[in-house]
Amino acid sequence: MHLTFYSDYSLRILMYLALCRPERARVSEIAERFDISRNHLLKVVPHLARGGFIKSHRGKRGGIELARRPTEINVGEVVRYTEGPLRPVECFDPAKNRCVMFGACGLTPVLQEACDNFLATLDRYTLADLIAKRNRLIRLLSFRTVAGSALH
Repeated sequence: MHLTFYSDYSLRILMYLALCRPERARVSEIAERFDISRNHLLKVVPHLARGGFIKSHRGKRGGIELARRPTEINVGEVVRYTEGPLRPVECFDPAKNRCVMFGACGLTPVLQEACDNFLATLDRYTLADLIAKRNRLIRLLSFRTVAGSALH
């Protein structure tokens, strides 16, 4: 399985926001910390907000923050939202399928099972699990900490 950069960036944004909770973060700050294009992240953020994963605030005290607690954000849910249906080969998309073996090939059900198992594994984890090594992540991302909370 290979996730798109869109899903990767979505998960990184969510992890970053979970680490700096309850503070808000700015997209430019996240882009800098991960060495990712700010413009790419600006495409991801509104989508995450529409999905109910983050809240976006404008103005001087603006920024983005998690819309739910990290324990309430399921990794499988995020990946399904950002990836859409997993289609590892063309026969998973009837509109684009041109495979002459369609319907008789044993590959399709095997890959479907693999996709189902992949998502089932992701469903067992929450955003809180992804940041379990909180202190190390905070150090790696160069947060400053004050009284146990991460600040930027």
